[in-house]
Amino acid sequence: MNNMSERHAHVVMEMMVKSGNRYNRESLAAEIRGTFGESTTFYTCSAQGLTAEGLIEFLAAKGKFFGPTDSFVFDTGMMCQGH
Repeated sequence: MNNMSERHAHVVMEMMVKSGNRYNRESLAAEIRGTFGESTTFYTCSAQGLTAEGLIEFLAAKGKFFGPTDSFVFDTGMMCQGH
């Protein structure tokens, strides 16, 4: 577990790809908290201070997930190349 308090959203996208798992919002939030810690927040090019749930909502609104809401994966074609 990393002790950094703020991480870029790419670390979550990379975690999703490497795991090969399918997620729903609850299981993804649990894995994010388990991997990065309860108090870690996340930032993107256009948002900061996102909780695990806030990041999931942000990524879903940006169309970053592929599949039904109860079994989705990160759409690797949707990763921005800014970082």
